[in-house]
Amino acid sequence: MKKIVALLLISCFYKVSIAQNDSLPVYLRFPSIPPFNIIKVPDSSRFTKDNLDKKKATLIFIFSPDCDHCQHETKNLTANIKLFKKAQIVMASPLDYGQIKQFYEEYKIAAYPNIIMGRDPSYFLGSFFNIRSFPAMFLYDKKGKLIKAFDGSVPVTIIASYL
Repeated sequence: MKKIVALLLISCFYKVSIAQNDSLPVYLRFPSIPPFNIIKVPDSSRFTKDNLDKKKATLIFIFSPDCDHCQHETKNLTANIKLFKKAQIVMASPLDYGQIKQFYEEYKIAAYPNIIMGRDPSYFLGSFFNIRSFPAMFLYDKKGKLIKAFDGSVPVTIIASYL
């Protein structure tokens, strides 16, 4: 009887030890645009995946207003906005709405109609994309399928080359 119990315990531990751990991030397991919900700057209206233009590629740009790399990436993005005329850009941050609005005004985001900026109050996008550092960008084609993920500062010409 003791041998049977020991054998059962060993087989259970063996199964647990060889069980595969699903280590792929969610965005790779589900490579389509996530069902996000952000609070838009400057008018506090809601913006969701359903509001996206279905005829354009989408760049989701997760940032922090106080991040130097994010500021630099935003400057480069706006300076080269012509490269993104075939895309819509969703810039989202989990930080305070006031900080995001100040960033929006400082970088004159209102002048770029293809950029939507807002607050992700539940940090849904950060969790979905498993964000470890800012900025993080995720490019989707017009069908909503993931093309490429970018972590950290990336030259905008490289991002645009995937469009």
